[in-house]
Amino acid sequence: MAEHFYPLRVAEVVAETDDANSILFEVPEELASAFRFKAGQHLTLRADIGGEEVRRNYSLCVAPDSGELRVTVKRIAGGVFSNWVGDQLRPGDTIDVMTPHGSFTSDFDAGAERRYVGFAGGSGITPVISLIRTALAAEPKSRFTLFYGNRDAGSIIFLEALAALKDRYMGRFELYHFLSDEEGDVDLFNGMLDRETCADAIEHLVDAPQHVTAWFICGPGPMMDAAEAALLDKGVSKDRIHIERFTAGRPSAALAAQMAALQEEAAGQTMSVTLDGRTRRVEFSAGNILDSARDAGLPAPFACKAGVCATCRAKVTRGKVEMAARYGLTDEEIAAGYVLTCQSVPVGEGVAVDYDA
Repeated sequence: MAEHFYPLRVAEVVAETDDANSILFEVPEELASAFRFKAGQHLTLRADIGGEEVRRNYSLCVAPDSGELRVTVKRIAGGVFSNWVGDQLRPGDTIDVMTPHGSFTSDFDAGAERRYVGFAGGSGITPVISLIRTALAAEPKSRFTLFYGNRDAGSIIFLEALAALKDRYMGRFELYHFLSDEEGDVDLFNGMLDRETCADAIEHLVDAPQHVTAWFICGPGPMMDAAEAALLDKGVSKDRIHIERFTAGRPSAALAAQMAALQEEAAGQTMSVTLDGRTRRVEFSAGNILDSARDAGLPAPFACKAGVCATCRAKVTRGKVEMAARYGLTDEEIAAGYVLTCQSVPVGEGVAVDYDA
């Protein structure tokens, strides 16, 4: 699929905390179907900032039936896009927005009786609250438990919205805050969601963890690694653990050396790239399949270029490809032949990838 951005007008910018702002977009009626989304998905935003094109992915924080298209942007130190949003963006401005995508989601069934648990840290709450809102409304018999880590009460994004959900869905939504810089009466909730705390939370606050339908994890890398490790230690099946990463860690020296060798060997090879129904022969010229396709003039889609967002996903239909980071893909997608082209290098001649698949 070629990248398709649409200029959307900003309806409002709401300060959720001192360093997090939500953006509500106006979606024209003729684009309503294009911007339908699943709970947990995200948008790619594009803006010209200081004369440079900048792209970032931000998760939708609302439920699909809300009638809203809203994302939340947390400032990060030195963050070009996030600080521009906080300092410059105003209602009435226009941002280029790609249609929703992402696999950090679930299929909900009104007749199902399921158990969900989420681990969130900081701005990692944004896709998780979309899932919470959707699960509780769409499945009247299901329950959701949230473990949410932050520095202090003032940094909790959606503090009032989460409290309102707890009041609205009493007995079905359990909410536990973990604060690293603020001390409360219960020791378990004092400190970060590290591996020991995650294990204790699972042990004492989740009945029959092996029977939980799905675990959703989103937040800082160490927190996500800790939660995943604690779940695996408890015997939770890996296919029930869903992780959404906003950033990727640096590759190991061994992996970096391996990919560099493959890039050198593949330089000058040709490959077939299918995009928007047309197939073209492209020379591998720029370190990965995505950049090589774009160097050849193809509008191959991308956002993060870090193996996280899956915007550049394509299916390998012929030949062999090696991929470095793969956070943005599920095991099922990988088994079906999908790769992240920003992380992929062809191995030998005759490789073909299809962005339309």
